[in-house]
Amino acid sequence: MKLLARALIILALLSPACAWAVQPDEVLSDPALEARARSLSKELRCMVCQNQSIDDSAAPLARDLRLLVRERLTSGDSDQQVLDYLVARYGEFVLLKPRFAWNTAFLWLAPPGVLLGGALVLLVIAWRRRAPGDSPAGRDIQALTPAEEARLAGLMQSGDR
Repeated sequence: MKLLARALIILALLSPACAWAVQPDEVLSDPALEARARSLSKELRCMVCQNQSIDDSAAPLARDLRLLVRERLTSGDSDQQVLDYLVARYGEFVLLKPRFAWNTAFLWLAPPGVLLGGALVLLVIAWRRRAPGDSPAGRDIQALTPAEEARLAGLMQSGDR
């Protein structure tokens, strides 16, 4: 019995808390508006948790933001107007995926830049590790003349002594 109780406790601790984030009293009666509210809530950052959307967070501030989103939607705002209102009120940080602008360009361009830079480094390393005969300089190497071969053979024989 103790094993079953422990297993249930572990299962409860490991289950996602987001299942309990949106409370039944927050849900709108209009399914279309509720779907829009849930969609918008997944795009907005919980200011307390900071790594979760307000849809996933059980923090009181996330609840307040979810209610605010639903209030704006029921008053007739479009999705973009709701987002613009929240960005004006809380700043760009409220968006989980920031908009592309001059001040967020580094956030958007740094990952592809790092990937391209890494690929370039790998190409340079691979190019330098090629066999000498495969390199462009190795193609210009010519065979020894008979006189050079004879001199080399003589040098090798004198080195054996």
